[in-house]
Amino acid sequence: MASKAHGGLGKGLGALLKNREITPAKDQVQEIPAAEIQANRYQPRQNFDEEALQDLAESIRQYGILQPLIVRRLPEKGYELIAGERRLRAARQAGLEKVPALVREYNDAEISEIALIENIQRENLNIIEEAEAYAFLMKNFDLTQDMLAKKVGRSRPHIANSLRLLDLAEGIQDMLVAGDMHMGQARPLLALKDKELQLEAADYIFEQHLSSRQAEDLVHKLLENPAYLQQLADKDAKKAKQQETGPADAFYQEAENRLHEFFGTKVNIRSGKKKSRIEIEFYSEDDLERLLELLAKSRQAEGNTAAPDHFTV
Repeated sequence: MASKAHGGLGKGLGALLKNREITPAKDQVQEIPAAEIQANRYQPRQNFDEEALQDLAESIRQYGILQPLIVRRLPEKGYELIAGERRLRAARQAGLEKVPALVREYNDAEISEIALIENIQRENLNIIEEAEAYAFLMKNFDLTQDMLAKKVGRSRPHIANSLRLLDLAEGIQDMLVAGDMHMGQARPLLALKDKELQLEAADYIFEQHLSSRQAEDLVHKLLENPAYLQQLADKDAKKAKQQETGPADAFYQEAENRLHEFFGTKVNIRSGKKKSRIEIEFYSEDDLERLLELLAKSRQAEGNTAAPDHFTV
């Protein structure tokens, strides 16, 4: 969700709408056929809550449209919406044939700014829609970040940080739109240039409910070691497998650990249905001699002073 504007947005939507030379006749509310109004081609908002639209439509059925739409006349025929798309959509759902509107003259740049500011003031845009609107205005109307910041009443760093989100993998942008991730969690991922790695990290952040600070720490580790997530996954899988072992497996594992401590080398217990065996690894003749001495001392410690003639290992 886009952050709240403090103290109004730039000159404010009202100031932008009044900052034109308009004759009194044109500034009067007119009843215009709803069918003759085209959608604003520069509308930054893509998602509309259908349930909320139905509620608004019901309100319009009872009380009408309390705030007029703002439109501009098209050269060929009809009108183009400048502000009030929710009201227009709800009015059509309510079955209104005509809607109250102010007809004003604006150029493409001005109606783009008005549409963006109206949505930001009402907090209607998600964070990606807002970023895409900034990018559109800068590209199509030759605006710098400073110029845009002044027009929409945002700080230049806010504009810059919003635009950087468009460099994230598309799947992460979808997570931001859906509310599965917030800006503080997503922003550190920009340091990862590999989009696949970005997505893997984003999934891990979501699944583990990592905070913004924890997301930063994760990215630092991935920058040092891109295989870090895979290592975590392998470790978790091994731990899960160990937890799934039955009582017999746990007994053999414990026995292997005890024998490993005694012999100081790797020991495997091979369990079978009819017979089982113990495998003790050694790496040289001297190592084998060491194991034989350990076995002999163990036998003597049990009370048998006679060392065995031989051992089968």
